[in-house]
This record gives sequence, structure tokens and C-alpha cells, in this order.
Amino acid sequence: MKEGFRQSMAWLHTWSGLLVGWVLFMVFCCGTISYFRDEVTLWMKPELHQDSHEVVEQGVAATRIQQLLEQRASSSPRWFITLPSEREPSVRASWAPAPAKDGAKPRGRRRFENVSVDPVTGQEMSAARETRGGDFFYRMHFDMHYMPVIWARWIVGICAMFMLVAIFSGIVTHKRIFKDFFTFRPGKGQRSWLDAHNATAVLALPYHLMITYTGLVTLMFMYLPQGLNAVYPERDAFYADLNGGPKADAKASGIHAPLTPLAPLVAQASKLWDGAPVGRITVNLAGDSAASVTLTQQDAHGISNNLPTLTFDGVSGGLLTDMTKPGGAAVETRGVMYGLHIGRFASPLLRGLFFLSGLAGCAMVATGVLLWAVKERPKHLKARANGSIGFGLRLVDGLNLGGIAGLMIAMSVFFWANRLVPVGLQGRPDLEIQCFFTAWGIAAVLALAFPVRWMWRIQLAVAGVLFALLPVLNPLTGGAGLFASMAQGLWPVAGFDLVALLFGCTLLWACKRLGAAKAPVKMKMAKVAV
Repeated sequence: MKEGFRQSMAWLHTWSGLLVGWVLFMVFCCGTISYFRDEVTLWMKPELHQDSHEVVEQGVAATRIQQLLEQRASSSPRWFITLPSEREPSVRASWAPAPAKDGAKPRGRRRFENVSVDPVTGQEMSAARETRGGDFFYRMHFDMHYMPVIWARWIVGICAMFMLVAIFSGIVTHKRIFKDFFTFRPGKGQRSWLDAHNATAVLALPYHLMITYTGLVTLMFMYLPQGLNAVYPERDAFYADLNGGPKADAKASGIHAPLTPLAPLVAQASKLWDGAPVGRITVNLAGDSAASVTLTQQDAHGISNNLPTLTFDGVSGGLLTDMTKPGGAAVETRGVMYGLHIGRFASPLLRGLFFLSGLAGCAMVATGVLLWAVKERPKHLKARANGSIGFGLRLVDGLNLGGIAGLMIAMSVFFWANRLVPVGLQGRPDLEIQCFFTAWGIAAVLALAFPVRWMWRIQLAVAGVLFALLPVLNPLTGGAGLFASMAQGLWPVAGFDLVALLFGCTLLWACKRLGAAKAPVKMKMAKVAV
């Protein structure tokens, strides 16, 4: 504290942001895309672009999916049904595998089977290619895919805490933060990077605070499980009580009984919710006398993630529990925090604002880690007469290049792989993801080997071209082209193409700017002092 409180906060702001900046950039990028994960998934299934998107009454859709599941999953202990919405025109269902004959619990991850049904025709959409779609980015931003889930979520949580520290220390450090927001001086080197960092940080400051804090709240039971474990040794029992669903230890009676029609239950639930539609249906122990049906209200009808829920007897159709106003103040507060983070309640306009704020967060993190390198480089060059830089700065340069430009390449390759990997190939979704990580790995290795300006230009150019050509690739591989999708009113597909084109052009513009900018000093990268 010798230099004063503000200077100490500047040191804290620098290091709390730099040490986790590359992970935060990935989290922000993947989380921002997740606001439109349904639309991304639709774009990645070009076979559905030509299908009818006629709105079907929910009761009809529920009846058709019930008929299919009674044929395909009659022995499954649980069905999960998602009814059509404005963002997802098809009916989606998944079901748990049937229990083993000896009653033993399955080991490892349980592989659920999935199906999508056209609500107009009632036919299974078997032609649609298998893909994780936008859900890959959603899971990636807190599960990191290949990493054990518990490790990934702890790492993301720690990074989120660092992010909060960086935000608050940054507010203290920049005494003219709001005045500087209206100041941008291009072509001024370090000053320009600082102006860009300040502008993107202040532009969406309330969003940055909200999304970071609520991200921690979504995983609060993992970080602070002691109180919950004391009351609920089995976590499923807690969620059953919280959501008003059937008990976690509910068992089949062994007495066969036909499942009650789902359509009347859907109509009854919508009436009780003043016309709000049903979003999800969970059927437990279908075909057994102990069956139950849980209906959850569709998103976008309230901020809280604790949506109204009704549970009916699966045989008689009688109402068992009504969780229209679930929990007390603490439960509802957590539900609102959770809902704010995932943004499922948002209208298209508000979701677009969330998306732009997320992009500002990506720019804030990127400019922050780049600013550190820009500030440190003159010190290194001045201290060494041979024009070399230290190992630490070289490492940061490589991580910046691989973590920012490399991730852009990986994302664009993921979308290209979706269209170029053969449709009928076994394990196709995993192959798409392998292409993502392979492209990122190659880009990262090249970035660490050559952390110089020309490598930045190459990687930005590659990512820019791949993104900009996605609207061309789309109609060539069976999807609805930009003008065709606009004419059909298929705005999720048209919007994806437009954003990809704009983003690609932005990356190409950045590449051009790097070529036009004059490097201050020619560095001899072959001489690196360790």
C-alpha cells in the first residue's frame, strides 16, 4: 500500500484480469453465443430449413408425441418432452434407458435417446443430421467439454471470482471512468488500447456485474453444499421438493395402467396460468399405476428460472401439486438470479441487447490482456539492447494470439465441419467437436511458436474468411440461403447468416488494420531471454 490505495487497486486489477483472461474470453464468447443456441442449432440442421413452420395447437403436438413415445419408449422410466415454441418449431423428446432386468443401476453416463417430431405431420424428423448445435457452446462455457465436470465448474467459478475482483478494482482505479468512456483516440498505441478497454467495460458495466455474479449463483450449491447436504443427502430429492415434481425415490408399482392423455392436462395447465403455454412435460413411470406427469410453464413468461409447475396423477389425470408460486423469498431470489444469467425470459430485442453486451464483454477481456502486453513491451525492449523480449511476455503474446484469434478459427471450423462431415457418419456430433478442438490446438501451437504480427494477420484472415463464407456454404450444403430464408420468414437462419457475414468482415477489417499499422520496433523473436 506504499503507493496509495488507487495504485494498489490498479495492480490488483491488472493481475486478477490477466491470470484468467484467456479462460474468461472463452467463457464470454461461448456464453454470448448461447443466448441464441436454439437458432444456432436450427442453422446447423439444414434439413429443417425447408420444413413447414406452421404453428400447431399444443394439445395436438402433445398427443402426437405421446403416441410415438408409447411405441418407442414404453419401458422407459422417464420421458422428457419439449413442446413447440417461437424459437423451436419442432416437438423434442428424450427418454431414459430402460432399467436392467436385475434392477442394477447403470454405470457411467446414462445415454438418453432423442427424437424430434414435426408437429404438423406428426412424423419423426429422422432426416435431420445429428449435432450438438448451440448446446455445445452452452455446455462449453461452464463444462469445458473434455475436462471432468466438477473440475471445469470449479475453474470457471474461480475465474468468475477473479472477474468480480477485476471489475470492482477497475472501477476504483479509473477515477475518470465515465468521462473516458466518451474518449477514443485511434492510432495512439497504448492509449488507444486503454480507450477501447475503458469504452467496452463501461458500455455494459451493469451487464458485466450481473452476468458474473449470477454465474456464481447458478453453481452456488456446488461451491457451498454443506447446508443442502445436511438436509438432503440425495440431491435429486432437493430438486424434487423445489420443483414440486414426484419424489426422487418414487418406484413403479408393477401394476400396468394406461397413461392419461396429455392434451387435456396441457389445456388445464395453460388455463390455470392465464393462457401461458406449457414448455416442458416430464412423464414418470409411464404405463404404471404409480405414473405421474409434471408440466412446466414455457420460458419468456417471467424472469425467474423457477417456473410454475403442475404435477398430475399419470392414470386419473387428477392434480397432485401446484407450484405456481414455488418456494419462499430465498428460493425466488435464486430463481431470478438464475433466470437473469441464462436470459431465456428475454424477448428477441432484449436477447439481442444481451448478445451485444456479451460481445462488449469479449472485447473488454481481449483488450485487457492485449493492453498488458502493449504496456510491457517497451520496458523489455529498453532493458535489452539486442531487441529481444523476455519469456513471460512472449508467452503472454502467444496465449493472446491463440486464445483470441485461435478461438475464432475454432468456432468457424465447427460450423464448417457441421456441413462437411458426412451426415450418416457414426458419432457425428463428436467429430464436429473434435474438429473444433483440433483447429484450436493447431492455431494455439502456431501462436506460441510465432507470437508476432504476421501470425495475427494470418489467423484473423483465416477466421474472417471462414465466417464470411458461411452464408455461401449454407445454401450449397442444403440449407436455406440468406435471401430465401428472408423471403420465407425464417429469421433465425437469416439472422445467423447476417451475423456470420458481419463478424467475418470485422475480422478481415482487423487483419487489414494490422497490416496498415506500423510496428514500433522490429523484434528479433529468435532471441528470447528466459
